[in-house]
Amino acid sequence: MQTITASWLQSLEAFNGVPEDQLQWLLDNSVDNILEDGEYLMQPGEPMSGPHIMVDGSMRFFMMQGSSRRDFTVVGPGNITGYLPFSRGKISKGYAQAVGKLQMRSFKTELIPDMIKNHYELTQALVNIMTTRVRDFTALQQQNEKMMALGKLSAGLAHELNNPASAIVRDSLTLKKHLEQEPESIKTIFSIKMSVEQISAITQNLFALLDDKNTTRLSLKQRTKREDEIIEWFDENEVENSYEIAESYVDFNCSIDALEVFKQNTPAESLTHVLNWISDMLITEKMVRDIQESARRIAELVSSVKTFTHMDRAQDKQYADIHIGIRNTLTMLGYKIRKGNINVVEDFDETLPEVKALIGELNQVWTNLIDNAIDAMEPSGKGTLTIKTRRDREFVEVFIVDDGPGIPPDIQSLVFDPFFTTKEMGKGTGMGLEVVQRIVKQHRGSIKVKSQPGHTVFSVCFLIDG
Repeated sequence: MQTITASWLQSLEAFNGVPEDQLQWLLDNSVDNILEDGEYLMQPGEPMSGPHIMVDGSMRFFMMQGSSRRDFTVVGPGNITGYLPFSRGKISKGYAQAVGKLQMRSFKTELIPDMIKNHYELTQALVNIMTTRVRDFTALQQQNEKMMALGKLSAGLAHELNNPASAIVRDSLTLKKHLEQEPESIKTIFSIKMSVEQISAITQNLFALLDDKNTTRLSLKQRTKREDEIIEWFDENEVENSYEIAESYVDFNCSIDALEVFKQNTPAESLTHVLNWISDMLITEKMVRDIQESARRIAELVSSVKTFTHMDRAQDKQYADIHIGIRNTLTMLGYKIRKGNINVVEDFDETLPEVKALIGELNQVWTNLIDNAIDAMEPSGKGTLTIKTRRDREFVEVFIVDDGPGIPPDIQSLVFDPFFTTKEMGKGTGMGLEVVQRIVKQHRGSIKVKSQPGHTVFSVCFLIDG
């Protein structure tokens, strides 16, 4: 076992500048402490002890979430851990476990008031350690929060991107095969003798179908009825492939009147060929539109990710519309919302001015609160998520409401404690609501919760010009 002296302590960066007599007092009131591999120094619910000066070996700090372990850090010789002067936390919330054989020098915690009163430089050194530890841990925690939030969203985002990407591949291959068949139908069309006036009337009628962007979307019942009407008209006019081509005409909400225009300007013996060729044109247009819509959807998702992470902006407060961040968050969580059969109600005050905020950080707030609300409604297989914004003088208020089972009264006061969660590993973003509260406080605001069965409200309030 290594012998610890005041000179050895002075060699540590943490105690640089502390008088030797104070370090000797520290040693005189400390004891050697040996932990075997896997042995615990602290466990949740136990009083904090120390300070402990690491001499040889390492210590792992972690928390348990369900049956899974979440590691935070491993520290080695020369580090000071445990309870420090002016620490607010007196009860351990996590585990401290020896990695290999561990030698420490452990100070008698009950003598800390004496240290504060009579040993200023020693106390200051330990307070500096605590300040650095809090700062580093807070930065790590917030970074983990961001990464875990993005990780949580990535699964849903993969589903969101997979659908339009697969549609583009599928439609492009189908379109290629379809166009390969076009030459044969074109030969037939070129052989038909028609006047310029007839050709003009047919093409104008066709373009009218293609250009009609304001057609009312048909319900399944209306679509079936329209398809039956078109098939019946085709059969009356002896048009071949009536069942196969009727669908493409219905896709463009073609009416019987439009079919009559085609008939009036086409030689009777060529009506089948012209209407089948027009069907080919409609199918081509439909696939092109589907490809365009899929590409637009992908671009929209990429834009949402970029805005959500705020990756193209400076990391300081800027003026922005908070509704953009909330809507982008809903887009990112779209798959989970649809999977949970959740109805989203946006009750936004569109007259709200832009707020001065760390937009990327606020998006973490919306993600945590909305994700929690979705998870709360999951057991019932459906639910309503209401998001409301309003102005209260110089403040903006955001309410996120779910109709889930509610938060039990005995734990409502704990929801903002560090790492408190009722979820198993893999649910939510994993860091609890303490990070959310800290971000809101950064914006000179507050967050509150009111909950009863069927109605849980998280209200966020912060300065508009924060």
